[in-house]
Amino acid sequence: MSQPHYRVVVGEALPELDRRLSDELDRVNAEATTGIAPARELTVQILEPSGELAAGMSGWTWGVAAGIGLTWVRETSRGDGLGARLLAEFETEARSRGCRHVFVTSFTFQAPGFYERHGYRELFRWQGVPTEEEADVHFRKDL
Repeated sequence: MSQPHYRVVVGEALPELDRRLSDELDRVNAEATTGIAPARELTVQILEPSGELAAGMSGWTWGVAAGIGLTWVRETSRGDGLGARLLAEFETEARSRGCRHVFVTSFTFQAPGFYERHGYRELFRWQGVPTEEEADVHFRKDL
């Protein structure tokens, strides 16, 4: 049996590829999880009265799980409690969607202590990401 000839293309960001992969995986996931609603995005923003973003969080909910993908607080607003407020709002909405736990990752140079202070427990870490000295720390919190 002969293999067809394929062409491999390696490159940088390609939004149309990301969309296609996401669509294909959504289809596979839906087939494997009959009766569970599709994943939904979940975002929280904290805005200045002018509408300027001071802090934000984005992630997803799917079945009984939620995941935080991105968290950011403007440097001049750090220490003002905005991160805690983002997290509380995210968790509240996740609970209202039927989630029982939340997952998040944080590099050791970012905010692992923040998540630990808010009840997240470390599941594991990938040492050597993105440098030998740092790690990608994975957390979970039961809601």
